[in-house]
Amino acid sequence: MKKIIYILFAVFLLNACEVTVDNPNTITQATFWKTETDAQYGINAVYNMFYKPGTYSRWLWFRLDLTSDEGFSQSPWAELKEWTDFRYNNYNFWEGNRWTYRDCYEAIFRANQVLQFVPDIPFANEGDKERILGQAYFLRGLYYYNLALLWGGENKSLAIVLEPSTPGMQPEGHTGTEVYQQAISDFTEAQKLLPEEWNAANKGRATKGAALASRAKCYMQLHQWNEAKSDLQWLVEGEGKKYYDLTVNYADNFRSNTENNVESVFEIQYSDVNKAPAGDGDFDVDPNLGLNRGQFFAPPGIGWTDGEIRPWLVTEFKKEKDLNDAYDIRLRYTAFYSEQHLDFPDNERIYGEVSNEATWNRDNWRGRVFYRKYSSEHFRDFDDYHNPTNVRLIRFADVLLMYAECIVESGGSVSDAVAHVNRVRARVNMPVLAVNHSAATSSKDAFLKRLQMERTLELATEGQRWADIKRWGLVDNQAGIDELKLRDPDFNNFVIGRHSRLPIPSDEVNNNPNIEQNPNY
Repeated sequence: MKKIIYILFAVFLLNACEVTVDNPNTITQATFWKTETDAQYGINAVYNMFYKPGTYSRWLWFRLDLTSDEGFSQSPWAELKEWTDFRYNNYNFWEGNRWTYRDCYEAIFRANQVLQFVPDIPFANEGDKERILGQAYFLRGLYYYNLALLWGGENKSLAIVLEPSTPGMQPEGHTGTEVYQQAISDFTEAQKLLPEEWNAANKGRATKGAALASRAKCYMQLHQWNEAKSDLQWLVEGEGKKYYDLTVNYADNFRSNTENNVESVFEIQYSDVNKAPAGDGDFDVDPNLGLNRGQFFAPPGIGWTDGEIRPWLVTEFKKEKDLNDAYDIRLRYTAFYSEQHLDFPDNERIYGEVSNEATWNRDNWRGRVFYRKYSSEHFRDFDDYHNPTNVRLIRFADVLLMYAECIVESGGSVSDAVAHVNRVRARVNMPVLAVNHSAATSSKDAFLKRLQMERTLELATEGQRWADIKRWGLVDNQAGIDELKLRDPDFNNFVIGRHSRLPIPSDEVNNNPNIEQNPNY
């Protein structure tokens, strides 16, 4: 599936009083959705949303990584910077809010088309139809999860749309909890219909394991620990165990030549098959199928540097040495920073240059920490916009750490949970928790607090942190905000009861009386 150019289509509904004139070159609802090929094109169009700037190609990372205490922005684009430090003025700001909101619902619209029309298409093999429907449920659930995570709250601020939308539709608003529940319902249907694995030609399509892990993420945000634990158990100890493991080499999770490996539970397939000036628009020919994030987060002179890592993350990594008295290898593959050539002295390179004092003494690099995961470090030109490195949206290491959290939160044995954390640490040659964090091996509270940092060290800058700090309640009370402030001064602007969710775009609220604005906006 890596090199497939997903076919984008549009369905137009044309109404006339007495005379209907059809354009023979236009695909309409009446002429499409007839064959198995149409159904396949339909589901591919839902996957196509992964390549749109509003979602995982670009702007979603600003919300997931830069809003958390791991990242921040010093962008000269003032409004872009403000939307990473909780200064939300124009709720319709396209790049910071409205684009991602719109694209989530566009993906849901495409999935709804598949779910409405594909059941009526005759298939030679009903199993093929079920797999297409399962993927549509999975992808719709994924975007409802994102909507609940970013915009969901106590108000009825988010629409739940389960059929293809039409002009003038004004759906009812729902709370964040209700949207999570819809995502859970979608993942439930998906896991019934999806295969446990695909053949090589279809690598990257959603599987049963991906649906269960995603449903567990929803359950965890709702603190339904037993339900989440049951889902994750299938991947860690149940029937799905044979499909997943940790890679021997941590770095293999971020390289373009080690994709779709045993650690990947769900992976977005990126490609540089279409070079510049490939565009991102809905009707662009030979569209960009690459990851844009690297260009936007790369150091000055290489990319736009709209996102950077907070230095505390480097400090945290360096608090503990591995079994060979060396620094945690995960640091090397998470960040570019000024002492890197000293901490990892085997000819470290940054975007083709040898990393040394001269590199880091540049006025615009000194003292800063830059993103390395999913960077375009092997490029030096504007082909960075077409980074072919796949994003491992759900890794098995994440599953193990979530499973450990659920075991303890549901009243299970701390020692059982510790074993899963130690498995993740062992892969990078770090000592077992008992060596440097003995309290975490016997106390529930101490374990859960240490797990917060274990998740950061393993998953930093992979878009997991915002969901984590919301789930742990760090944004719901002053003690949590004070902790976050110590790591990220942007949280000095954080208002409890307001900034744990984004504002609904103003146009949406103004055009649909059933949608409420989020509190305190």
